[in-house]
Amino acid sequence: MSPNKASAVSLEGVSKAYGRVKALDRLTFDVAEGQFFALFGPSSVGKTTTMRTISGLVIPDTGRVALHGVDATHAPIKSRGVSMVFQSFALYPHLTVYENFAYPLREANVARPEIDKRVKETAEMLKLAHRLERKPNTLSGGEQQRVALGRSLIRRPNILLLDEPLTNLDAKLRHDMRAELKRLHRQFGMTIIYATPDELEALSMGEVIAVMRDGAVVQKGSPDELYDQPNDVYVAAKIGAPHMNLLEATVGESGEALKTGFGSFELARKIKAKAGDKVVMGVRPADLEIASGQAVQLSAPVQLLEPLGDVTIVSLGEKTDNLRILLPESRASEIKLGDRLPIKVDARKIHVFRVEDGIALR
Repeated sequence: MSPNKASAVSLEGVSKAYGRVKALDRLTFDVAEGQFFALFGPSSVGKTTTMRTISGLVIPDTGRVALHGVDATHAPIKSRGVSMVFQSFALYPHLTVYENFAYPLREANVARPEIDKRVKETAEMLKLAHRLERKPNTLSGGEQQRVALGRSLIRRPNILLLDEPLTNLDAKLRHDMRAELKRLHRQFGMTIIYATPDELEALSMGEVIAVMRDGAVVQKGSPDELYDQPNDVYVAAKIGAPHMNLLEATVGESGEALKTGFGSFELARKIKAKAGDKVVMGVRPADLEIASGQAVQLSAPVQLLEPLGDVTIVSLGEKTDNLRILLPESRASEIKLGDRLPIKVDARKIHVFRVEDGIALR
């Protein structure tokens, strides 16, 4: 957390179980005031339970939830200053867009003129002014998502929770809504916690990202920190597209080289391991280069070409091991299946992980 910003949300040792299933396991993290914070991980790691615990919909079995420095573990939902947007939108189908916006204000006994003013301001901001008299089922997916957002924003919450809000939208709408959410964050300066299984959403939106596994946070940091310094194989494999190459390797005699099925790779520093130890070597596809002359470290045949527009993923290998390299399309267009490519890698870009627990060896 930034030393200059107070904590908006703090979870300390929060656990929650449903029978034998442990949804949260001593979960601990802090979110600074005004931060766009991403909770990232695949399905069933505890993201939704975390969000519901912050909002007050779930009471933890153990641990503490604090909002703006005040213990809110057992606080009523209405007093938390928290609003949540669900993956399913959760709109009232029998009410118009205007009534969907107005409903939470009526529940809070806001005066009618103020309700009308805030509904129209919110609709204008979200480009829904021409849809106020429509019912949700007559709107597009993107419009329904904006209505769900507007219904939360109109309450002017201190903390906005977004639980996989773009999952039901197509790729173009997801892109547009990512930009819209970032704009709204800048405009209002509110604290946003965004849960997603999509690494592109997490990396492009989160100022700070918490990577979750089995109900706990395994690493928290900026997108650059998670990409450049993953704490373990799990984070290394989840962050970055295409994902990091992970190869079985053996530590060389000097402790400054790794032997793999592709050949030996020199390391920039000696690692905490003995000669002959089995490790996992990681290298990003973008950190591999086509070599020439004295720089060639090894060569391997092309197995697969995956054009992605301006770049192409080139997969190399002869047996079970696979090594992916990311190349500009202009360079990849000259390559054919079966070609042997000479490659090299900057020794400073190589990651090494223990086999037994996947922890990074610094």
